[in-house]
Amino acid sequence: MLRTVGDRAGAIPIVGAKAIMRRMSNASLHRPGSGLRRLALAILAVFLLLLALGFDLRGQGLLWRFFWSQTGEEEALGQIRGMVELAGNLIRHPLATDAHAPIDNKAQIPYGINTFLEQEVEPEKIEAMLGMIRDAGFVWLRQEFPWEDLEVDGRGQFTDSRQDRDGDGRKDTVDAWAKYDRIVDMVEAYGLRLMARLSNPPAWSRADPEAGAHAPPDDLNDFVNYAVAVAERYRGRIRHYQIWNEPNIYPEWGNQPIDPAGYADLICRAHAALKTVDPEIVVISGAIAPTIALDGARDLSDLVFLQAFYDSGGGECFDVLSAQGYGLFSGPTDRRMRATSVNVARHSYYRDIMVRNGDAHKPIWLSEAAWNATLDAALPPERIALYSNYGNVTQEQAARYMPQLYDRVQEEWTWVGNVMYWFFTRKDPFEADQAFYYFRMVEPDYQPEKPTFTPLPVYHAVKDYITAQTPILYRGVHQAETWQIDADGELVADASARFGRALRLDSGLEFSAQGTALDIRWRPEGEGRSAWRMTHIGLSSGLARSQHVAFGSEALVVDEIVVYDRSTGRLLSWIALGFALVVALVATVGMALSARRR
Repeated sequence: MLRTVGDRAGAIPIVGAKAIMRRMSNASLHRPGSGLRRLALAILAVFLLLLALGFDLRGQGLLWRFFWSQTGEEEALGQIRGMVELAGNLIRHPLATDAHAPIDNKAQIPYGINTFLEQEVEPEKIEAMLGMIRDAGFVWLRQEFPWEDLEVDGRGQFTDSRQDRDGDGRKDTVDAWAKYDRIVDMVEAYGLRLMARLSNPPAWSRADPEAGAHAPPDDLNDFVNYAVAVAERYRGRIRHYQIWNEPNIYPEWGNQPIDPAGYADLICRAHAALKTVDPEIVVISGAIAPTIALDGARDLSDLVFLQAFYDSGGGECFDVLSAQGYGLFSGPTDRRMRATSVNVARHSYYRDIMVRNGDAHKPIWLSEAAWNATLDAALPPERIALYSNYGNVTQEQAARYMPQLYDRVQEEWTWVGNVMYWFFTRKDPFEADQAFYYFRMVEPDYQPEKPTFTPLPVYHAVKDYITAQTPILYRGVHQAETWQIDADGELVADASARFGRALRLDSGLEFSAQGTALDIRWRPEGEGRSAWRMTHIGLSSGLARSQHVAFGSEALVVDEIVVYDRSTGRLLSWIALGFALVVALVATVGMALSARRR
């Protein structure tokens, strides 16, 4: 018998009652104004979300910090634009950086700074510079040995007859080496190392006076002879030589079109000659300047130039690729990768080109790196030449960004070795009307009565970072002699080791590493060179973490350590599992509700 609601005559059947209720509900949804209410609620929800986003970005909350970690932008609009641009990374072909490739010439302490010691006259002033540089923890100086200042008077004449030094009305001839001998002596006395930049030809090396002050010589062998003269004079004291500077932009290649093949010819000749002087010399390419220009008349895209350089045979003629590492218009955390714009990660494109050309074993050194602190300049912007060419930050930002760049280099960019800050200081303050002056680390205010320099915030920030750092091995392949391992060992020649050398230790090895696991390639002391072993050590079963590693207690020989970080894969696995559980839960609830309705 059909059940009814109520006991009155003409009661409504239950089935009919449910149908009527559904019709009433549907009718209410389609009443006039219900659509407008839903739209208003949606607009209100979007408004509240945007309001919350605005408060978060203004207060530098969680979202602000995440956006900063991805875009390197500090302003809200810049962060939002940056996140949209960052999405473009997902549709671009990934770069071939080969993060686990063994890399030579990357074991040294990576902290360096650019100096202009050749422009200083007083030895006491140079000593004050070197003392502050050493105290800040720097190890390397990138110092130019200008050709025009050494082989001054003509081919083969390392003398300087440009000035009347004793006031008798006649120009005096002096030994051009004397200044540079003093620089080398003083740098060694302070326990620092030199990367000598070889560039700036003298006027006599070119027949055309309109060629440009930085144009290569008419006869490239003149440059080779100068390079050999420097290397022979400082054999065993300077081992790192940089050949030229920024050959892909004006005016560094003179008043002529950029010529990758011409530069390849120059560095290949210099490379062969320097290796003859000393096979241990490390040849560093001229720093590539970041630019998207394609005309080649004044500037040529760094990416086009580098591939053309390889196509011309240049890949056989350097040990270290050099690049400029400026942050320019965003901070050190910028992860946007676009060939048509430049940021601090631009060298990742160079690494891709190197790997594809068989040079995965070579590192990149950043010859110049810094942010341009023009926002705190005493002069107004209109009085500073090229005011916005290098980006604009405050002194506080410049100080904050450099340690963050060091962190990113060591944690993410396994192919980057030395980072050379641009620059310590200039000889005087009279260049304050030029934007490049605001890269300085200290004020040029040395005086005999105040024999020091006033440090800017970036000096203190870098000093605090370097001197307090706990060295850690991050993802990648590390040779046993790497600077992150403070081991009392002996570097020995070993043809069976990765790069022909290994570290001999008397009582095991200790270091800190951050990752999920690592491998150590080693052999017991006294066993044959074919007895290499690989020991696997787990560091974390979850996300990467830092851990102190003590390996062995007897005498052993260690070749390399490979650190793995599989955190991303594991995190994605957990996310996938969580998503699957949520889907399963929703499906179960849905099925239960459906069954209940039936």
